[in-house]
Amino acid sequence: MEISLIRHGEAAATWSESADPGLSHLGQQQAEDAAEALQPYVDGDTLLFSSPLQRALETSVPLARLLHTDVMVEDVFREIPSPVPLAERQVWLRQFMQQQWVGQGDELIAWRAAALQRLLALTQPAVIFTHFLLINAVVGELLDRPETLCCWPANGSITRLRHNGTSLELIALGDQIQTTVN
Repeated sequence: MEISLIRHGEAAATWSESADPGLSHLGQQQAEDAAEALQPYVDGDTLLFSSPLQRALETSVPLARLLHTDVMVEDVFREIPSPVPLAERQVWLRQFMQQQWVGQGDELIAWRAAALQRLLALTQPAVIFTHFLLINAVVGELLDRPETLCCWPANGSITRLRHNGTSLELIALGDQIQTTVN
């Protein structure tokens, strides 16, 4: 069974400007492009999930419309929790992305574990609209990589996983780009 992780489209604002921005015009086009690219991999049995954050929800709309189905919002697929105020988040993210998982706090380890457990609990093909660092957390675990940053999923990229009933494996990384995480 296949699971696709979609990084949300480009946000309309940076972290310093908004805690929960929607999509920019380009982000909306990226969402449309992702829906079109997913068509060969999805059908009526495919479940759609999204992070509760606006940019992920808005990215899910074109595929939900194509499939005539609802998107289930799951907090477990939200962006990484940060232990600092919004104004300090960008600096914290840059530091976090240079670290390894060993030594991270309980909240971050639990966030990663919860996402992986939820993916393993799926019993139907699924598309999950989520975030840069959640995709990194999953891919890093599947590739047994110690660093917190092991790939650079582009906005609207599709990372494909296979669920074999008891474990997950990476089929393909989505488009990668050197990007600013905003």
